[in-house]
Amino acid sequence: MTSTESVQKAPVKDPWDLPDVSGLVVGVLGGTGDQGRGLAYRLARAGQKVIIGSRAAERAAAAAGELGRSVEGIEGTDNAECARRSDIVIVAVPWDGHAKTLEALRADLAGKLVVDCVNPLGFDKKGAYALKPEEGSAAEQAAALLPESRVTAAFHHLSAVLLQDEAIEEIDTDVMVLGESRADTDLVQALAGRIPGMRGVFAGRLRNAHQVESLVANLISVNRRYKAHAGLRVTDV
Repeated sequence: MTSTESVQKAPVKDPWDLPDVSGLVVGVLGGTGDQGRGLAYRLARAGQKVIIGSRAAERAAAAAGELGRSVEGIEGTDNAECARRSDIVIVAVPWDGHAKTLEALRADLAGKLVVDCVNPLGFDKKGAYALKPEEGSAAEQAAALLPESRVTAAFHHLSAVLLQDEAIEEIDTDVMVLGESRADTDLVQALAGRIPGMRGVFAGRLRNAHQVESLVANLISVNRRYKAHAGLRVTDV
């Protein structure tokens, strides 16, 4: 190549060119709780195949049966089978059971794309406040406990009330998605975009997960003050 010849650069990838995830099976650990149940309902309503996981298979089956009265494509089983049979696994368990649950499922979650949406929070007379795990965040704790999984963080700022309300057609909010691999965060963004009104927005690596998880404490204060179910929108993107 001579000095006068230009080097042709590869075209820049469109950040909104996201993969098709419609055929992937989504597991929801903690799918019998309000947040997990709401996410399971919305994803199934969007046409996703969903498996609800619980420590007790009968509880998961009961929750899936209740949701199955209004949407198709949901079944329930114990956490281990849920993890094994799913392509993407959403972790929506209570914070106080987060580490213990993931430790027990390390082998079952190996090779899986894991989406942690757990918010480490404390509550006192002044309201909600953020906790900071030793690893830095719930998502980073998950990554430390699941070295053979691909851990991302997303779905932190969603109202369980709105997610479960069958009368609501669209959830007007953005979902901040964090992770180490752009291919993995693209998949999670695409999954969020399956829910009408929702959009997944890349928001950095897992080291930035703490402030995303912590923001839920502020949203709880907003909701209490204004009697709302607040979400987030990222402008100019």
